[in-house]
Amino acid sequence: MARGTIARMTGVSDLVRTLLAKRGIVEADEIERFLAPDYERDLHDPFLMPDMRVAVERILLALERDERIAIYCDYDCDGIPGGSLLFRFFKRIGYTPEIYVPHRDREGYGVHIHAIEELAARGVSLIVTVDVGIVAFEAAAHARKIGVEMIITDHHELRPSETGTRELGYDLPDALAVINPKRAGYPFPHLCGAGTAFKLACAILTEGRKRGLERFTSIPLGWEKWLLDLAAISTIADMVPLVGENRAIAHFGLRVLRRTPRPGLRALALSARFNLAQADEETIGFSIAPRVNAASRMDEPELALRLLTTDDEREAAELAAQLESLNASRKGVVASITKEAKRRVRDRYDERDRVVVLGDPTWKPSLLGLSANAIVEDRGGVAFLWGRDGKGELKGSCRSDGTLSVVELMTLARDVFAEFGGHHASGGFSVSHENVHELPAALARAAEMIESAGPTDVCTQHDADLSLSQVTWSVFQELSRVAPFGIGNPKPVFRIARIFVNEVRRFGKEKHHTEISLACHDTATSMRAFDFFIAPEQFTHEPFRGAEVDVLATIERDAFRGPTRLALRLVDVLSPRA
Repeated sequence: MARGTIARMTGVSDLVRTLLAKRGIVEADEIERFLAPDYERDLHDPFLMPDMRVAVERILLALERDERIAIYCDYDCDGIPGGSLLFRFFKRIGYTPEIYVPHRDREGYGVHIHAIEELAARGVSLIVTVDVGIVAFEAAAHARKIGVEMIITDHHELRPSETGTRELGYDLPDALAVINPKRAGYPFPHLCGAGTAFKLACAILTEGRKRGLERFTSIPLGWEKWLLDLAAISTIADMVPLVGENRAIAHFGLRVLRRTPRPGLRALALSARFNLAQADEETIGFSIAPRVNAASRMDEPELALRLLTTDDEREAAELAAQLESLNASRKGVVASITKEAKRRVRDRYDERDRVVVLGDPTWKPSLLGLSANAIVEDRGGVAFLWGRDGKGELKGSCRSDGTLSVVELMTLARDVFAEFGGHHASGGFSVSHENVHELPAALARAAEMIESAGPTDVCTQHDADLSLSQVTWSVFQELSRVAPFGIGNPKPVFRIARIFVNEVRRFGKEKHHTEISLACHDTATSMRAFDFFIAPEQFTHEPFRGAEVDVLATIERDAFRGPTRLALRLVDVLSPRA
């Protein structure tokens, strides 16, 4: 190893080394690579993706001919930022594309034939999808039939071929190009939809410059990095593994986000009262993503798209205020569903059940991913929840803690589903009224089949021990070197032993959340600890005033109480360790 690398490694604390070792990162060069992402080194050549050259050639031809191009993006916090990213890229090169976002309830997930026909009627000859389309077999065939070409960019799982005649046992839609990092040849299969769209934008820009086309050569070198804020929002919000290329996208994208040029994001920060200059993965997960998603979940998906694409400060402020109102309404409905769902889980399942399935015709399908997340955070495993949409169809969302793949589960139980899709930790599905009651048994059998194939590596241990007095700003800054946290790089969990409970209270409009005031017995140190959608009695050891406890917790910035204030996010409360 080079002397300079050895010198840099001396600045790594024992705590950071311990956390990295827990993640299997122990060699000095691996540690250096992880702690110091490098844009040129860590982002792969986009032309390694199959069909990328075909897609770039067709888009450049469309630009030359001044054809109508449409971006067709999904309605979630991967598709909306991804669609906005491509829209802004096209605008930067002097072209304004059409953009289409399907309605979550009225149309549902996917590329729809009626939408293709509508775009064709408006003169569109080329459709580029974002975060959707990998299973759009009928839609792609129809587009080809009516003379509309499709470039599919998606990151969702490829559908296994029943004949084995397609690419390595997978079926692909009959589109002009199918760009998906999971196809053979690309070295990193875990990009999200917006990350995949970013690779397409980079490839177009590279080829346009290579050909000496003025609309591309006039763009400063490195300009594409200003799109990374949108790619980072999706990468973090869509729960793809934050390792490798995704870690670099998130790392540099957060830097861009902190000084974003987008009026919509600046207006959102003002309306939601978060500090954009200190934005991190928590900002995206708890402030930006819920508001972007609230638009489609509350029936107005284009609000979020307009927010991320507008250059008008006044319009941005108006849109941000509307999203804030929608998000407030969404919170109340989700809280009610989550409370009821958790009650049913307690009544019907125990800790041995790896998969829980719940549904109610009164539940709004577009909100169920949030409640499924809350259940998984509460008990681990996998949660499937379904409800009824505006057309009377039963649809749902599923989430996993990562120990079981929801796609694998649904594939093994495919006979009971009408449609399904997603990736390892997150998915969606529809089911007929006749089969809905077969879901619990079918998914339980699927889980047994997966687990019988081999042991599941589940680690429930904490990362390290800390005393309450060690939960300091300097320690938090050390932890930030390992961030951003997410799937593949979980936020460190610490065991803080033998501390006293000063106070326990419920908070929130419906009193669904728990806050505990903790203190050391031998120092004046005290700290706030909290968790959402949990009652005090639901912890392993119920905390009460005056009790001595151990807690498992992550360390959070308590921004509402001061720029350097910290709090503990509770994972569990335990009896004191002997």
